[in-house]
Amino acid sequence: MIVLKFGGSSVATPERIQSIVEILRTYQQRSEPFTVVFSAFGGATDFLIAMSQRAARGDDGYLDAYHSFCDRHNEAIKILLNAQNQPSALAALQENHESLHDLLHGIRLLGEASARTMDCVLSFGERNAAYIIAAVLTQNGIAAAYLDARKVVKTDKNFGAAKVNFDETYKNIKEYYQSKTSEIQIVTGFIAATWEGDITTTLGRGGSDYTAAIFAAGLDAKAIEIWTDVDGVLTADPRKVKKAFTIPTMTFAEAMEMSHFGAKVIYPPTLQPALAKNIPLYIKNTFNPNFAGTYISHQKNPSNHAVQGISSISHIALFTLQGSGLFGVPGIAGRLFSSLAQAAVNIILITQGSSEHSITFAVQPSEAESARQAVAQAFEWELQSGIIEPLIIENEMCVLAIIGENMRNRPGVSGCLFQALGNNGINIGAVAQGSSELNISVVVSRTDESKALNAIHQAFFLSDTKELNLYIMGVGLIGGTLLAQIEKQAIFLKEKRALEIKIIGLANSRKMIFDENGMDISDWKEKLAASDEISNPHAFVQKMKSLNLPNAIFVDNTASDDVSNLYTQILDASISISTPNKIATSSAYLQYEQLKRTAEHRGVKFYYETNVGAGLPVISTLNDLINSGDQILKIEGILSGSLSFIFNSFKENTKFSDILLRAKELGLTEPDPRIDLNGIDVRRKIVILARETGLAMEPSDVKIQNILPPNCQNAETVADFYTEIEKSNDYFEQLRANAAADGKVLRMVAMLDGEQASIGLQAVASDHPFFMLNGSDNMIVFTTDRYKERPLVIRGPGAGAEVTAAGIFAEIITIGK
Repeated sequence: MIVLKFGGSSVATPERIQSIVEILRTYQQRSEPFTVVFSAFGGATDFLIAMSQRAARGDDGYLDAYHSFCDRHNEAIKILLNAQNQPSALAALQENHESLHDLLHGIRLLGEASARTMDCVLSFGERNAAYIIAAVLTQNGIAAAYLDARKVVKTDKNFGAAKVNFDETYKNIKEYYQSKTSEIQIVTGFIAATWEGDITTTLGRGGSDYTAAIFAAGLDAKAIEIWTDVDGVLTADPRKVKKAFTIPTMTFAEAMEMSHFGAKVIYPPTLQPALAKNIPLYIKNTFNPNFAGTYISHQKNPSNHAVQGISSISHIALFTLQGSGLFGVPGIAGRLFSSLAQAAVNIILITQGSSEHSITFAVQPSEAESARQAVAQAFEWELQSGIIEPLIIENEMCVLAIIGENMRNRPGVSGCLFQALGNNGINIGAVAQGSSELNISVVVSRTDESKALNAIHQAFFLSDTKELNLYIMGVGLIGGTLLAQIEKQAIFLKEKRALEIKIIGLANSRKMIFDENGMDISDWKEKLAASDEISNPHAFVQKMKSLNLPNAIFVDNTASDDVSNLYTQILDASISISTPNKIATSSAYLQYEQLKRTAEHRGVKFYYETNVGAGLPVISTLNDLINSGDQILKIEGILSGSLSFIFNSFKENTKFSDILLRAKELGLTEPDPRIDLNGIDVRRKIVILARETGLAMEPSDVKIQNILPPNCQNAETVADFYTEIEKSNDYFEQLRANAAADGKVLRMVAMLDGEQASIGLQAVASDHPFFMLNGSDNMIVFTTDRYKERPLVIRGPGAGAEVTAAGIFAEIITIGK
């Protein structure tokens, strides 16, 4: 014998009921003895509760709801049964409907609905559904009989969640089935009756699963099949973790843990009769009947996964009782938990430190006030004496649990859990683990629930491929090039580096767009142009924070201080940053320090390698030298691509003004070239390098040699400047000629010598690394204790969209590691 149970979603419509007929036909065809338990039609139980509440309030609108309830079931009969079978079925349901009407009228008159009355009201959902389905099966050639479970399942009078008398119930089931051998029994789930007086009771919400297990145990069935609307027990809630997948096999112990922590496909009491009789369960999908689903038994999962599943209780209240009066005092825990038990408060989680200074426990929010009053009363003297502190209550919390028998005696599971949470800036309020090592529970803020679930799921189940959620502000030349590079490398990164980059948000100066699941970037320009969202840095950051996705990275390709001013709150939201924007790192030192401290505090990355030298490994090399114990003596650099091009091209028989115009045509200079020639951009870069060495340097500390003559410096417009620079060609030629007379060339050099930073035009000889520089290349020379005789030189393109985007891309991958 197999006992099958179909939930409300499986019988929500006549079409779904017809699909169940086809499923059950396959059991009949292979001569497999079975009995079937049915829930009420999907939503019917909630509908009955709502109409009862309206009747109790004196709202005559309950009658409209009542008629809708009757019409729904009558309509199902008219759709599913032929003309010959409809009259008897409609007549039987009419009796039910009249009884329900009388009950609701009584509730209306009394102005209240007791738990006993509600159990009777709710029974009509299962009674109607099972009766209709039994008639439909019989019409379709599957001999079936309607069995009202109240005839055999006997309970106490704890209405709403009645306790089953198993001895009497099992005896009744056996005797009943021995007398009914030719027909398949179609059983009402959820409902029962008292063993004294045959008063209707219910087994609690989700009780249809429990009914199936009770019948299976009473019949010594070989298996229980719970048919629902998902492909079995999943590794996590698919509504919160998109990549959750079905667990093929799990033990009773694991299933019990999952059910207590919110796995909706398993009703906790279901497992007790199955476990007692060692009857395996299958969790299967009515809408995907050929899928194997989940098999639950004593057999452990042969997979190597330490964790079988991740579950959560989305809303709890966390209490902490602490104070010196707890230390070394026997019976404190007993008094605490006795007081809660007397107040009928169920404790979800308990944890206590070995210092005995505090006890932390979690309860349902609906029981929080009862818990507070119970504890206050139990410890009234200690609280008044001040040896126990006022109770700390945190309301907006949730519990996450990783579950699996393979966690036993396996080192590193807790570390992996805490690292996954820590790397995403998720603070843990409490931790609990039993000696069985079957469950590790953590309490976190409710706002972090989805983020935490995804981070943990990725750590334990998707560790072969890590997802990065990317937000990019600024999709001009650099940003567009970065997106092209990401698209080109996507397959390689996934296959060879186990890294998947998802673009969640994009923004330019006009529009912004978001896709929580990651957008196809092959047509990102069209999508962004079609967006209705006006670009706004503050709104972009707020959206990014509200999505609260794990492994999030913000890329700022702008040169805007409006964006860089938001870095602190971005980092504080546990979102890493990669940026070529130099404003944040080169403005006030206190701001720079705050950003570094915030990133460190939140455990996220703040990368800005492309601030100096675009794609060249300048900052990373400098940090490697310092971290390895080397002493930085001097840093010299050609740090501007435009200035490098200008002075590398300035040779005999060339005009300085012509070279400057050529640099402008190539897009190497700022719109006003004086920004380049005055060393403003270079100053930012040398300040950043100085700060990386540990100096608290401000931009004003950098000495800049003014290389422009007064007529050029003071020109009113850019056009006037170009006129004046042409008049000054002789001035620049004289500088070049003087250097050439000594066998030297001119270079605009930034220097950090000890604690002094300067920028100026230098004449360098042929033995200096800068002498052979050409094009727009940058070059940085590190003179250190280790590299004193032969300084360490980094040379390469210091500007350009391709190399800058490549530098950002490299930082994204590094963050992903």
